[in-house]
Amino acid sequence: MSGPQYGAQPGGYYNNNYPPPPPNSYQMNPMPNDGNYGQQPQYGGPPPQQYGNGYGDGGYAPPQGPPPNGYKPPPTDGYGGPPPSYDEVFKVQKPKYNDWWAGLLFLATVAGFVAVSAISLHGYADNRSQNNSSLNGQRNNFGLTTHTIYLFVWVLICAIVLSYGYMWMARKFTKQFIYATGILNIVMGLVTALYMLSRKYWSGGIVFLIFVVLQALFFWSCRSRIPFSTLMLQTAIDVSKVHGHVYLVSAVGGFIGTLFAAYWAITLVAVYIKFEPDPNNAACRNAGGCSSGKVIGLIVFITFAGYWISEWLKNTIHTTVAGIYGSWYFNSRNYPTKVTRGALKRSLTYSFGSISLGSLFIAIINLIRQLAQAAQQNAAQEGDILGTILWCIFGCLIGILDWLVEFINRYAFCHIALYGKAYFAAAKDTWKMVKERGIDALINECLIGPVLTFGATFVAYACGLIAYLYMVYTKPAYNDGGGFTPVVVAFAFLIGLQVCNVFTTPLTSGIDTIFVAMAWDPEVLMRDHPDLYHRMVGVYPHVQEAIHA
Repeated sequence: MSGPQYGAQPGGYYNNNYPPPPPNSYQMNPMPNDGNYGQQPQYGGPPPQQYGNGYGDGGYAPPQGPPPNGYKPPPTDGYGGPPPSYDEVFKVQKPKYNDWWAGLLFLATVAGFVAVSAISLHGYADNRSQNNSSLNGQRNNFGLTTHTIYLFVWVLICAIVLSYGYMWMARKFTKQFIYATGILNIVMGLVTALYMLSRKYWSGGIVFLIFVVLQALFFWSCRSRIPFSTLMLQTAIDVSKVHGHVYLVSAVGGFIGTLFAAYWAITLVAVYIKFEPDPNNAACRNAGGCSSGKVIGLIVFITFAGYWISEWLKNTIHTTVAGIYGSWYFNSRNYPTKVTRGALKRSLTYSFGSISLGSLFIAIINLIRQLAQAAQQNAAQEGDILGTILWCIFGCLIGILDWLVEFINRYAFCHIALYGKAYFAAAKDTWKMVKERGIDALINECLIGPVLTFGATFVAYACGLIAYLYMVYTKPAYNDGGGFTPVVVAFAFLIGLQVCNVFTTPLTSGIDTIFVAMAWDPEVLMRDHPDLYHRMVGVYPHVQEAIHA
């Protein structure tokens, strides 16, 4: 691959309008300028220095004046001074609140969700005798009841247990992790689909079966990429074991995500109880204001808010963990202090609006896809084959769009974590650097993102199956005709998917950050992480061409 040679002229970073990587605390002694230094290194040769006396094709220009991040490195032995702080290493020259309008819009959405929840829960509390008389809520035959809350409690328990187990399996059985994820996901999806079809629940069974076939084809076609993916996952796991805050962030984030999922599920039930129009609904008789349109509108709003809040939480975890892995990559010999605190502080202050903006795009796409899936299930239930096919195609197109935006977000948020840029500027700079460095080839070779998505889908399958079994065997009065089954199963699937995504975010964040850091400064990989570089070449020889493009 070909591309511009960064540093071929003094000030090359600035001519390309790219922020330079943070100065590494470890500086090797200057290498002699024998005419070879600065040329593209070959596998097995001495790793070049980041800042030396000479630079040429592919080398980095020495900084002009003080280091561009405002941090003065310690003495050349790398051990002569105290470690720097995160804010010193990744200093933002002129900090400001980027994309502040998106942050305000996010806070307004959160306030709206809380208001809807409070009003709905108040209506639920006033009429709890009608909806809480028994497990099945037999006095309520018009909408969701306390029965559904019990169901979502079991769904949450399933999501938490499986997500923790999945993370534990990643740590203990890293080499077998990718194969196990693919096989378990396919088997679980197939079992769920066949069971639903055996119960003549055609819409759900067909949808699950389509997912299983597509995932099986993808897994089979990508099996040659598993060794490189395993290496990257092992690297992320090894770093996380040394810097334990990675798992602390995952545990705290997962706990908050689970609490929000429970709160959201209770709000969903309360909206039905408060606003579902029916002569038997005491909430409507007492307070009025009930209509089907209001129920649909509120369900759409709280679904959108749920997506946005959970995506914001996931991306805040992502940017925080990216700060940890970025510090490890650039300053492994003198690891900074207050890394987790500094990265989290930046995520919640200067980068709050940028994280909200990136999360907004995903929330809108996920809402559209959710609506498309609901329309597809309704068409299948009504026997509309053409409608089912068209909605399925539309859902696939939305899925491709979701993948593209997620791809951009992942690497843009790594840039935001380290350099504090606005969302669009970070996305543009990161994408351009990744393409010109050739790191996109490594990203495409790595399967960790799809594998973790498979794992989250496995948890979602399990939650959806539990919801379906619960509805079938408890037979609530409000679901006498089976009309609420698709709704409950879909939301159970959503809860399992989002909870597991929050738990697994630190793993994919670490790998994404390593790729972005390699794009900014591949010399550091060969100099400070030679073992990783040699192992990467061993499983994927083209890595030499990719990082020296």
